Amino acid sequence: MITTKSRSLAAASLVAAATALVVVATPASAADDQVVTRVSPVDRAAALAHWTPERMRQWVGDDSLPPAEKIGREWPGPVPAGVGRLFFTAVPGVDESCTATVVPSATKDVALTAGHCVNGGLDRFDNPIKIVNVVFVPGYDHGKAPHGVFPVRAFAWSNTYSGPMSGTDDDAVIALDPVDGRHVADVAGTQDVSFARPPSPVDTTMLGYPVSQAAGGEALFSCARPATLKANSVTTTWNTDCDLAGGSSGGPWLRGFDPATGRGTIFSVTSRGTMTEDGVTTDLSGAAFTDPVRALYERAGEL
Repeated sequence: MITTKSRSLAAASLVAAATALVVVATPASAADDQVVTRVSPVDRAAALAHWTPERMRQWVGDDSLPPAEKIGREWPGPVPAGVGRLFFTAVPGVDESCTATVVPSATKDVALTAGHCVNGGLDRFDNPIKIVNVVFVPGYDHGKAPHGVFPVRAFAWSNTYSGPMSGTDDDAVIALDPVDGRHVADVAGTQDVSFARPPSPVDTTMLGYPVSQAAGGEALFSCARPATLKANSVTTTWNTDCDLAGGSSGGPWLRGFDPATGRGTIFSVTSRGTMTEDGVTTDLSGAAFTDPVRALYERAGEL
């Protein structure tokens, strides 16, 4: 569930999606078990220059955005540890945003998000959609970046993820440059990650930055709902009736979440949603973590 200036949900996020994004983009490099894109220092500097505070707020007041959430609510306190907004541009020039979360790593520079937030796929003419200008803002809140703006030096997804139309292994890791010598985990904190599948249903707190008329992506929203595991011959996903709009993709699904400490354990991230003709999200799903995603996470410190 990407959000853009011109569309509230990417085709990858719609159960009934039609044409916009179809398969995996050409990677910078591919190992046996993951696809890695590395960002040059010049491009990282360009990303920081691109995402001015004004550009980050460009969606505010846009009448074409989806209606305000009815189930999801604005988070009432400080943004929980590690959660933030992921900004990027899908060439040929559409600014977009997702959600990501800092997770424990040896480098203290790794965050977890959805695969389709950094895998642009191909357009309807089979041209690769390149993802550029990627930055992460932990703790983002109404235009404020309390921990700084972190350029992304690399991102990767498992080679079992076939692109934005796939609901399998729709997960990605991003590696961030330190800012002023500070690692993102040290300044923003982290959320734990578990690859042990909890019993279904599981009480879940979902967090994300929906770009809806409620706040235009400027505020963190949450749903506290039970998540139910569903499996078919193609995918295994966690599902809820949470109605967070586009922009919430990549946001953490947390079990055992304690509102007092702002911490829990990630067992999935927001991947897809069903949207009505009026732009209202009626449900969300997140891919169940698999062994390839575990391997992706365990190697993220090498990026």
